[in-house]
Amino acid sequence: MKDIHLIVVGKLSDKHIGELENDYLKRIQSARFQIHEVKSHSENLDLEAKEVKAKINEISKSENAFIVLLMEMGKEFSSPDFSKWLFEKIPQQKIIFIIGGAAGHGEEILKLGQFKLSLSQMTLPHKIARLIFVEQIYRAITIKDGHPYHK
Repeated sequence: MKDIHLIVVGKLSDKHIGELENDYLKRIQSARFQIHEVKSHSENLDLEAKEVKAKINEISKSENAFIVLLMEMGKEFSSPDFSKWLFEKIPQQKIIFIIGGAAGHGEEILKLGQFKLSLSQMTLPHKIARLIFVEQIYRAITIKDGHPYHK
């Protein structure tokens, strides 16, 4: 099973969204999925990049991870296509998704990204994007496993 990681710049402070996110996290059992929060630096992209790169190095260690940047201008998938892409098209066993800070991804992080993924062409608040992404990971797993959640 793949190791799936989500690095987010900033902390989730909304308890209501946190409760919804935790509900999905409890349901995700057939994959190793972890969320890593790194410190936001008031839209200082260089400092945020340093935090994100340190977390990537900590997660990756000696294993080659596939780095995916979540951003408006990335590729959009239907939920079934995302599930297929995630579990069949990505050769690496370790995947790191990154949600940048309020100013987006800095140049250093853009260079590290191997793929750009969009949840929507619309601009989403980071806490909502994070929740939607966690739900889509759960949905992708249920699609792969043939669970009736995705109808």
